[in-house]
Amino acid sequence: MPPQKHCIFPLLKTFTTGKPFPLELGPVLPDLTIGYHTHGRLNASKDNVIWICHALTANSDPMEWWPGLVGPGKLFDPDHHFIVCANMLGSCYGTTGPLSVNPGTGTAWYRDFPEITIRDMAAAHELLRHHLGISSIHTLIGGSIGAHQAMEWAISQPHLVENLVLLATNAVISPWAIAFNQSQRMAIEADPSFFSQSPDGGLAGLKAARSIALLSYRNLQTYNRTQQETDINKTGGFKASSYQEYQGEKLVKRYNAYSYHVIARAMDTHNVARHRESIAKALGVIRSKTLAVGISSDILFPPDDLKIIVKHVPGSRYAEINSDYGHDGFLIEDAQLTSIIQTFYKTGENGSAA
Repeated sequence: MPPQKHCIFPLLKTFTTGKPFPLELGPVLPDLTIGYHTHGRLNASKDNVIWICHALTANSDPMEWWPGLVGPGKLFDPDHHFIVCANMLGSCYGTTGPLSVNPGTGTAWYRDFPEITIRDMAAAHELLRHHLGISSIHTLIGGSIGAHQAMEWAISQPHLVENLVLLATNAVISPWAIAFNQSQRMAIEADPSFFSQSPDGGLAGLKAARSIALLSYRNLQTYNRTQQETDINKTGGFKASSYQEYQGEKLVKRYNAYSYHVIARAMDTHNVARHRESIAKALGVIRSKTLAVGISSDILFPPDDLKIIVKHVPGSRYAEINSDYGHDGFLIEDAQLTSIIQTFYKTGENGSAA
């Protein structure tokens, strides 16, 4: 896979399967390359694996985007743990995606990249696990779409994961979340350059999509607190306007519209009950000790979504972060999250002290 714009990271490793990768919805990728990072070493007993599934536009190096939880002296410490994070299928940070070359045409896939699902992403993680010689995972953790992947993986491999930690997520994508995703795709499609089949296609649309997404990641209270004006006579140049512009510009400098469009579609497919009869039967096969963490101010995946997961995963428990940052709280509230997970580790299967 050739170098991709905005997609170069130090210490990135790659694994190429060398064989076709069948997708859930029918198409087959001729080959699959997975970009990933590891920190620390696998111990002799192979029981120190922390596998992190990243969120929508993050990369496979959690020490970069989750420094409060991952790093020396942190909850997930490379001096003690073997930390693995793989770039999700369809993204642009080392794993096969729309900017990868289609062997059938010799050019990038762009808009022709096949539709993928969350289950396809989990299947890619499983291939990498075998490549790395990992037989068990001490903790599988993810937030948002990362938790979607972790959930699907834990369902497909019930005895693989000892501790499953699901942050700010749900078992079935809601109409509310689909509406946000569709609005973002519409913004990208409204940019004529998206149809140019070029690496920089759709960037103006991606900027607008990011602005829409931020409204779901934060909330009314956050904006009113952080973007409030002090000049009562002001009629333009508002803080909230410049903030949206700034966040959009930040994303287009490091990401591409084609990957964003593909992954937003993949999020819409998330439903653990699909071909499994019901949510209860799907989640009921999980054998991992499970923690679901909601965020008090999350309007995208509200706490009640996490409580549904706890209702159906045997022996699971629920905890909640108090945050003013909405959905993004799982990336920001490091101290609360560390405390919650440490307490979870100390408790037994029935919630008693271990």
